[in-house]
Amino acid sequence: MESTKEQLITDIENLLNRYEGIKPTHIDPALLQFLDRNTLLSIIDSILRQQEKTNESNIEWLEQFKQY
Repeated sequence: MESTKEQLITDIENLLNRYEGIKPTHIDPALLQFLDRNTLLSIIDSILRQQEKTNESNIEWLEQFKQY
């Protein structure tokens, strides 16, 4: 089942709003006329990759404090 563009916008907002203490992101639904489904999926993929890289960096940073 394919997600609608509206659902993809909601998914992007949810990904961007996962962290506490950050002003919530709201995407204007009027953008749907300018963004196609593939672009929205690409945005989601990019956000997920960026979050994965951030997690990897955090793990590397924490590894510095392990006792040998």
